[in-house]
Amino acid sequence: MYAIIVTGGKQYKVEAGQAVYVEKLNVEAGAKVTFDQVVFVGGDTPKIGTPTVDGATVTGTVEKNGLEKKVVTYKYKPKKGQHTKKGHRQPYTKVVIDAINA
Repeated sequence: MYAIIVTGGKQYKVEAGQAVYVEKLNVEAGAKVTFDQVVFVGGDTPKIGTPTVDGATVTGTVEKNGLEKKVVTYKYKPKKGQHTKKGHRQPYTKVVIDAINA
């Protein structure tokens, strides 16, 4: 059984026991989190939401919060001696999916 959830403006296909890296959630490590925006539940009898499946939730445990690897952007204007170099590290939350309640 799998489900498609929406969090942080993105959609994720999740299964029980799977670890998912999502946009940063304001919860500490070890806390339980519930995703109630379930768009699709697959399995023997699939359920498609309009826009979400009524009564379906996905629960998980937050394993850790962290920052992704640094992404460097470099802008350069030739013959002008102008350049800018910036780095960015996107925050994330690692969630281990416990159960899909459909």
